[in-house]
Amino acid sequence: MAGKIIADQIEHSTAGSIATNYVVNGSAKAWVNFNGTGTVAVRDSLNTSSISDSGTGTYSYNGSSSFSNANYCFSFGGGIHSDDRFFHAQTIHVDESGGGTAPTTTSTRINNFMNGNTSNNANYADHPYFSYKIHGDLA
Repeated sequence: MAGKIIADQIEHSTAGSIATNYVVNGSAKAWVNFNGTGTVAVRDSLNTSSISDSGTGTYSYNGSSSFSNANYCFSFGGGIHSDDRFFHAQTIHVDESGGGTAPTTTSTRINNFMNGNTSNNANYADHPYFSYKIHGDLA
């Protein structure tokens, strides 16, 4: 039996309460943790149909459900473990002005740059640990 719960507030027995619009509007609507080396492999995800490997340091997120528009907020990061240290990746999103692909309601293209160099592909890099999340309204 399908149903609907309608509430304006959620209350915890000891931690207080919060308006439900913060939960609905503030929660990530999609996320993915994946291995970006060799054959790209999704470790765990929500609202993610796949991650495509588009070349060294370049990936495409493909969603299971559409967003209401392509103006959502996203973040992407990762790195590599080496000698008990964790090196963070510097990342950007490729947009139309950069000659790449603009986000759509179901996909975004993301690049991983090392050393902050975004002028050419020389510093694109794959890493074994990446995470990506999206906040926005689902269609």
